[in-house]
Amino acid sequence: MAEQETAVYKSIALDIAQRIVSGEFPAGSRISGRSLLAGQYHVSPETIRKAIGLLKDENIVSVSQGKEIVIVSEQKAYDYITKNNYLKSAYSLKQDLQQLLQQKREIDRKFDGLLSEIIEASDRLQNLKPYNPAEIRVHENSYAAGRTIGELQFWQNTGATIIALRRGTQVSISPGPHVILLGNDVLVIVGSEKAYEKTESFINQARESG
Repeated sequence: MAEQETAVYKSIALDIAQRIVSGEFPAGSRISGRSLLAGQYHVSPETIRKAIGLLKDENIVSVSQGKEIVIVSEQKAYDYITKNNYLKSAYSLKQDLQQLLQQKREIDRKFDGLLSEIIEASDRLQNLKPYNPAEIRVHENSYAAGRTIGELQFWQNTGATIIALRRGTQVSISPGPHVILLGNDVLVIVGSEKAYEKTESFINQARESG
């Protein structure tokens, strides 16, 4: 139990040193042991006191009679981290995770916006009967898989135009002739009333053996 407690306050001391180096607690700034305890680490005041004591011994922080903690040296904090081969604590990893989640939410928001635009465009096209928008999935063993749109002479052979290509979560608008089609790609096409059947038949004819 004593070894575990020692590991906890040493880990907290290293984490605070890391936060000093990162600029979260710049030199000359003041922090309170009480706020560190309540807000982030969820340990006893005694554990926080021991952690701050380690930093004080290294001249990284100073502690006033009123228990106010003042950041003294970013360089000594860096030396302390290096000396202890510190990588990242659970707190620092949590910060990284929160940043990644925020980035993911932003990507999801952009994707949802793009998808909405495509749906709106598709809805508008459906009101224009001569165009007849449709989706066709390229089969794994399709003749078209592994060939470029230009090589397939897509428009000449189907009478349809590819307005978008969906590959997993990625969507390409109006893909050019050099784009290589892959199995499970979804093509959004427009064309005459017979374009869907003609394109489906052309795209998904079986690949020649041998």
